[in-house]
Amino acid sequence: MEQLTVMVADDDQEIREGIGIYLKNEGFLVVGAADGQEALDLLETTQVHLVIMDIMMPKLDGIHSTFKIREKRNIPIIMLSARSEDSDKIHGLSIGADDYVTKPFHPMELMARVKSQLRRYVTLGDYGQSGHTLEIDGLRLDSESKTVAVDGAEIRMTPIEFNITELLMQHPGRVFSIGEIYERVWREPAYNAENIVAVHIRKIREKIEADPKNPRYVKVVWGIGYKMEK
Repeated sequence: MEQLTVMVADDDQEIREGIGIYLKNEGFLVVGAADGQEALDLLETTQVHLVIMDIMMPKLDGIHSTFKIREKRNIPIIMLSARSEDSDKIHGLSIGADDYVTKPFHPMELMARVKSQLRRYVTLGDYGQSGHTLEIDGLRLDSESKTVAVDGAEIRMTPIEFNITELLMQHPGRVFSIGEIYERVWREPAYNAENIVAVHIRKIREKIEADPKNPRYVKVVWGIGYKMEK
C-alpha cells in the first residue's frame, strides 16, 4: 500500500509540528497549512488522504474550509476545536466532518482516530470487501467503486455516510439501534452517540431521499433506531 498523507491545518505552528511528529512516527507523510485557504490550495496540488482541521483559523476557518472540501472530495476530515459544546460538534459533523476532537487532547487518541478513519477510507472496513453491488428500489451501492447512486444519478458521500448506508442496505428491514450503528461504523464503544448518528442519518437522507421528511429508504423506528426499507 502507498504511504498515506495527512494534512494538519492549524494556525498554531507548535500544534502543527507536534501533531506532525506523532503522525510521522506512525509512518504517515505530513503536510501543514496555517489557515483554511492554504489547506484548500494544497489540496489542489498534493494528494492528501486525511485532513486534521482546526476550526478557528485566519483567512478561512475550518468550517468553511470543510464545506469547500466536501464540494469536491470525500476524504476523511477530523475537526479540532477548543469548544466542547454538543452544538459545535453537531455543526461540524453536519457540514461534512467525519470526527471531532476537543482540545486539549491526548496525541495518541488523535492518532487512533486518524488510523480508524483511514482504515474506513482506504478499505471501508469489512463492509467494503464484499465485492458486490447492493440495490434497493433504485438505490444502488457499489462496494468496489465506493459509489452510491439513486435512480442512476451518482451521489457523493463521505466515508462515514457510505459505511452507514452500506450497513443498512446489507440488512434491509432490520432495525439497528443508534448504539449498534455507532459501534459497527465507528468501531468504538457508543457514548453519547445519539446526536452524532442522527446528524449523519439526516445528511444521508438529504442526499438520497427526494423528500427527506418523508423518506423512501432510511426509516426511523421510534424508540429503537433506524432501518433500510425493503
